[in-house]
Amino acid sequence: MTNTATPHPARLTIAVMGAGAVGCYYGGMLARAGHAVTLIARPAHVQAIQTQGLRMETRSFDEQVHLAASTEARAVQGADVVLFCVKSTDTETAGAQMRPHLGPNTLVLCLQNGVDNADRLRTVLPDHTVAAAVVYVATEMAGPGHVKHHGRGDLVIEPSAAGVAPALVAAGVGAQVSDNVRGALWLKLILNCAYNAVSAISQLPYGKTAVSEGVQEVMRDVVNECLAVAKAEGVQVAGDVDAAVRMIFDTMPKQFSSTAQDLARGKPSEIDYLNGLVVRRGQALGIATPANRVLWALVKLLESKQA
Repeated sequence: MTNTATPHPARLTIAVMGAGAVGCYYGGMLARAGHAVTLIARPAHVQAIQTQGLRMETRSFDEQVHLAASTEARAVQGADVVLFCVKSTDTETAGAQMRPHLGPNTLVLCLQNGVDNADRLRTVLPDHTVAAAVVYVATEMAGPGHVKHHGRGDLVIEPSAAGVAPALVAAGVGAQVSDNVRGALWLKLILNCAYNAVSAISQLPYGKTAVSEGVQEVMRDVVNECLAVAKAEGVQVAGDVDAAVRMIFDTMPKQFSSTAQDLARGKPSEIDYLNGLVVRRGQALGIATPANRVLWALVKLLESKQA
C-alpha cells in the first residue's frame, strides 16, 4: 500500500451521487481545494446549499463552501469523476439513473459501506471504470446543507482510481492506493458489523457502547464470525483487525453509526449489507454466525416498528 501525492493536481469536474454526510464531506473538501463539484442530494439539502452554500463544521474549520447542487442524476454529465455515495440498497437504481449521462471516460468511485457495491455497480455500468474505495470518516448531516465532521477522513482506493489520488491528497483527504481493496473492504465490513448495530439498538455513540458490560464480548464474537466467513471466502483481511476495532473506539468515541442515524430518522438502514451479508454468506458456506444473526434481526425488528 502506497501513499500517492503530487504538488499540482489538475482541476477536476466532480459529481457526488447521493450527497449525504459522506458525500458532502468529501465533495466539500474537494470544492475547497478549487475543483468544480456538484452535489446530487435530496431537495432539502439542495435548497439549502443553493441558497447559502454547504456548511462544513469540522475540527479545524467551520465555513460555508460554495458549490453546485442538484436533485437530478443527469447532473453527473460532464464529470471527470463521480463519487458514488448512495446507500447499498440503492446501488443498482442510482447506477441506472446515471448511466445515460456519464461520459465514456468518467471514473466512478464507490464510497459505500459493504463489500460488493462496486461489483454490483459494474453490472449496471459495464462500459465504465468503476473502482471501490474504503471510507474511514465520522460525519453526520446536522441539518439541511450542514455536514458535521467528527473525525478521520481517509480513503483506501483501488489502483484503477489512482489518477484521482493526487487531487484527494492535495484537498486534505488521506488517500492510499492498495492492491488489496477487497481485504480492506472486509476489514471495514467487520468494523461495521462490530459497531453499527450495537450503536443503532442502543442509540449510543461508539465510546459509550464499547464500555458497557458484556458489549466487548459480543463484539468479539461478531468479529470472529466475520473472520471465519472471510477466510472461507478466500479473503485476506487487510491489517490488524483487533487494532482496527480499538482505533474506532479511540478515534470516534462520539460518533453514532450510520445505522443508528438511519433508525433515529425513521429511514431504512444498510443492515442487510452488513451483519445480514455475513449471515447470508455464512449460511451458504455452512458457518454459524449467531452473534451477527441476533444483531441483524434486532435492527430489522426496530426497522419494522417504523414501517
